Amino acid sequence: MHARLRSIAVGIAIAAAGIGAGAQQLTEIKVSFQPAVYWALPFYVATEKGFWAEAGLKPVFSTFPAGVPQIAASASKSWDVGGTGSVPAVLGAARYSLLTIGITNDESVGNALLATGAKADGFLKNPQSIKGQTIVLTANSTGDYSVQSCLAKWGLKKTDVTIKSMGQAEIMSAMSSNNADLGGLWAPNIYTVEEKIGAKVICSGKDAGAIVPGAIVVRADYAKEQPQNVAKFLAVYLRALKWMNGHRNEAIAMMKKFYEIGGVTISEASMRKEFDTRPVFDLAAQLKIMNRAGGNSEVDKWMTQIGGFMKGAGTLPEVPAASRYITDEYMTLVDKDPKLKAFANRAD
Repeated sequence: MHARLRSIAVGIAIAAAGIGAGAQQLTEIKVSFQPAVYWALPFYVATEKGFWAEAGLKPVFSTFPAGVPQIAASASKSWDVGGTGSVPAVLGAARYSLLTIGITNDESVGNALLATGAKADGFLKNPQSIKGQTIVLTANSTGDYSVQSCLAKWGLKKTDVTIKSMGQAEIMSAMSSNNADLGGLWAPNIYTVEEKIGAKVICSGKDAGAIVPGAIVVRADYAKEQPQNVAKFLAVYLRALKWMNGHRNEAIAMMKKFYEIGGVTISEASMRKEFDTRPVFDLAAQLKIMNRAGGNSEVDKWMTQIGGFMKGAGTLPEVPAASRYITDEYMTLVDKDPKLKAFANRAD
């Protein structure tokens, strides 16, 4: 693990241990996430506010720079539960038997194709001029999905451009040094290049009509063995989301610290944009979007569309059946447990 990412995990784990001091019989649970992204903030908030210990859990965190290495690490059982992008979640379902058990947020606005300031206006006026250009992006990511959706919106194919896969830090560096004009980024990296080099969003996932959800995932074997721990984990996450939305200013102060630990510094205006542009789902909303009473659920549809993108890109031979890996079983456990349900719905 990169030294900076390791420091994040260690730092949060120390804080978690501190809040659990004196608590008895806390159950360890291994949680994975990517640092300095909005949907991971609830893990930090839950640590700072003591929600893990209240639920009887002691988290052990591991962090990853992107979804592909994160889901690959699940094969060694280095983590039990976590959050990730929807593209890695589908890949994880196909290759590592990961289950999607909830949605972290709708990040359709937060995944986009950007251009450097010198070229942005021209591309915005004539998107067809992107044909023949090179786009740097992180392959098999939500950023990749959004870029491909934007190209399709303009009637362009993947073969009409040259795609180079890079990590997000490399993309920002390439754009900052004028070695790349077009990059696929996710927030808060979007805001970093907007603020530091004047880059502009040409097209987001939302602009292209693509729903880009973030996924809450669990290893299937862990879920089968420890269903109550999975339910408690979900309750903690939902409680933290409730608290964030009810205490915006304090949550933004925590976001500033959390992002800085991950090496990201953005303006308060951009941090507020994170909250304003990312719909989240409480317990009732989670159950609604995962309900299959009328056929496929909303989550089924979103993830199947993403699976289609991955098949088209040659990443997967077939689109995984939604019913195989998307389940509301553990959200339902929270809903049916009066104490857990009350805990998940608290905003204090």
